[in-house]
Amino acid sequence: MPDQYAVIGNPVDHSQSPLIHAAFARQTGEDLEYGRLLAPKDAFCASANDFRTRGGRGLNVTLPFKGAAFRYAAFLSERASAAQAVNTLKFERGVIFGDNTDGAGLVNDLTQNLGRVLSGQRILLLGAGGAARGVIEPLLQQQPAQLTLANRTPDKAQRLARSFGGALEAGDYAALAGRQFDVIVNATSASLAGELPPLPPGVFARGALAYDMMYGKAETPFLAFARSQGAARLADGLGMLVEQAVESFFVWRGLRPDGAAVLKQLRQLQNA
Repeated sequence: MPDQYAVIGNPVDHSQSPLIHAAFARQTGEDLEYGRLLAPKDAFCASANDFRTRGGRGLNVTLPFKGAAFRYAAFLSERASAAQAVNTLKFERGVIFGDNTDGAGLVNDLTQNLGRVLSGQRILLLGAGGAARGVIEPLLQQQPAQLTLANRTPDKAQRLARSFGGALEAGDYAALAGRQFDVIVNATSASLAGELPPLPPGVFARGALAYDMMYGKAETPFLAFARSQGAARLADGLGMLVEQAVESFFVWRGLRPDGAAVLKQLRQLQNA
């Protein structure tokens, strides 16, 4: 019987993870099946335990359960501890291991798929929720010239910045006026609501890259604003989705599939 994996969330029917991991399995010749697991919002642990006791080998965790998965795991990777969230669970020899591959997924998409060198760059990260927290440490490891966090509620951004030992600065959007950045990453949920974070004009430096963690057929309001402001390159989060899956596959199977090939397939489906 193939090894069993799944993505757990609520909702989960929209997830492209089964398609991605099926492609990875074909690439690598690994014998596994990957499905979707819809869990009641108040029953993450029971759902994960049921999957595990039925022989499940691992789970990807999506909204709204990344915090619950962090508390559920008996052992955590350093990057999961830094993010205080888990998006990858591995069940092996009775041990529940939690990891977070989101930050690696973002950095790998930026540096490998998009060819952007992050060292020495001025990076602006929008938002102070779980999506932002999960990518701060991997971004800092790239040694940018500066990493700035902006949020509608500056106190929340400043608390998050302090939890990383003062390695980044934080404030509200108004404080960005008159400043420019080389890479701006939207980690807010504004795009889900068809809204735009209140960025002041002029924040995109010459040659800037605008990156929205959300993805879909339509251009997000953030990317449309970036285009109007002269950003040199626009990217959505589909590559991040694929690259975090590459890292999850490695956690589970010890192999890193070719994410770029799968991303190309997804782009073709997206544009069909």
